[in-house]
Amino acid sequence: MVVTIGFGKLGNIGSAPLLELLLDERAERKDIEVRVVSCGAKMGVENAAQVAQKLSEFKPDLAVVTSPNASLPGPTKLREALINSKIPTIVISDSPAKKAIQDMEKTGAGYLIVEADAMIGARREFLDPAEMALFNSDLFKVLTVTGVFNVLWQEIDKVIQSIQKEQAPILPRIVINKEKAIEASGLNNPYAKTKAMAAHEIARRVADLTVEGCFVVKEWERYTQLVAAAHEMMREAARLADEAREIDKAEDMILRTPHHDDGVVLQKRKLLEKPRKQD
Repeated sequence: MVVTIGFGKLGNIGSAPLLELLLDERAERKDIEVRVVSCGAKMGVENAAQVAQKLSEFKPDLAVVTSPNASLPGPTKLREALINSKIPTIVISDSPAKKAIQDMEKTGAGYLIVEADAMIGARREFLDPAEMALFNSDLFKVLTVTGVFNVLWQEIDKVIQSIQKEQAPILPRIVINKEKAIEASGLNNPYAKTKAMAAHEIARRVADLTVEGCFVVKEWERYTQLVAAAHEMMREAARLADEAREIDKAEDMILRTPHHDDGVVLQKRKLLEKPRKQD
């Protein structure tokens, strides 16, 4: 059975741009089809309605919604429209989405809330296209090495497998904290895990500064320095994540989990060995 997955993207979080690619990293899977509908950086109610309408036209077997703060009206509208269309729906969002957990559970949605997916420093005096891209590139590295991306694709894969077996999908309801992330990271060396955990926690706390700089402080000189400091924190988190992976590379113990063309996940540790099915 070929499973169609529809990704509806409102606004942007660090988890969103690569999400569908994590499921088919070499474009060889024959068991899934993917469709993506996005309205770019916008995330209003009208945008949500348009995304829901277009996504529903593909008749997906599974919908994955990504947005900042899933408790806002736009993201709420999108997930409710998909659920009302009887499409199993998983919401992927950042820490402010915790306010929507009760509502998501009540309506039957699954969720994966990423604590380390911190808000960007969105002040005009600081943020331009280059700074936006650099922040996200640092965040990608943190989410990758710390294991967050592994949790995301593995949980979506579980739902795909249940649909393929014609079982009622059990949707994930997980807050991805530091322990959950590191457990899924595949890191082997304890010092690598320690560095990765530090990277995760620095990234998580970036939002403390960006929220303060974007929504609390009004003096432009002060908020500009605050959001700039937050971006420096993310840069340091990415450096620690890079160091963590280099430790396992030096020991030839990087965990690689490629998808086979039938969707089965293979596994290997040594660089010069063939990936195999997991036990």
